[in-house]
Amino acid sequence: MEKKHLALALLVTLVWGTNFPITKLGLDSVDPFVLTGIRFALAAIPWVFFIRRPSVHFGYVAAYGLIFGVGMWGAINYGIAAGVAPGIASLIIQLSAFFTMFWGAFLFRETLRPAQWVGAIVVLFGLTGIFLAQKGAHQIFGIALIVLSAVAWSVGNVIIKKSGVKEIFSFMVWASLFPPVPLLLGTWWLEGGQPFLTSWRNMGGVALFSLVFQVYLATHFSYWGWNSLMKLYPVSTVAPLSLMIPVFGIVTSILLIGEQMHPLELVSIAVIIAGLAIGIYRKSDVRMPARATS
Repeated sequence: MEKKHLALALLVTLVWGTNFPITKLGLDSVDPFVLTGIRFALAAIPWVFFIRRPSVHFGYVAAYGLIFGVGMWGAINYGIAAGVAPGIASLIIQLSAFFTMFWGAFLFRETLRPAQWVGAIVVLFGLTGIFLAQKGAHQIFGIALIVLSAVAWSVGNVIIKKSGVKEIFSFMVWASLFPPVPLLLGTWWLEGGQPFLTSWRNMGGVALFSLVFQVYLATHFSYWGWNSLMKLYPVSTVAPLSLMIPVFGIVTSILLIGEQMHPLELVSIAVIIAGLAIGIYRKSDVRMPARATS
């Protein structure tokens, strides 16, 4: 991977990691599905009136929007609201890297290098350490939702690769049209109108800041950057880079919301970084990135 693309990947993962505690700040006053629905409504409108629809089959756009908005972020936000600490959520979601690598091998016949297998095993040890450090503190339902969101993210990565989309920003804007309706209707169906009233009353400056960060940095910028990398490189090369997200997520959760860290968690973070380094390092990687196909 070229240095400028690696720098972009690190910046994206920094924004995404920071997004977890900032999302938690919004969830302190706004219902999780309402917050997620507003996020994607703002990510789509008014931009869809000015940006041309991406030149791919619209089924890819709709499928990605639903999987990404409802299956991934709806599940993450509900899981955090259910009691999963945002730093830990940012780590559990990284199971998507393994799902994505194996999707790449299964669907695109990408060859997994021995170093990627070794790196994956090392990272699994790090993830296991994180789970052991929790001592059952988080609700099983919330953790299950985060695992579900990891599966959804891996499927979203496959859709991006399969679609061959070139207009990445346009794709994200148009895909953002699809999550708000099922999220908001689901809220109404499950809980009636109370979450909407409560969210409106509690929508203060912190919640607004959380939404702005989620829309313009975590969605528009970061998914443009990430999906651009998915277009240029094999999914099995890009996916492991997401393992930097929990490093940034846990650190910023400590700094922003005072999340407490167990010593075993700190050791496990170091193990994860080591596994990532093993998985992505190539002694001699001078290949040009593959061109996307339409």
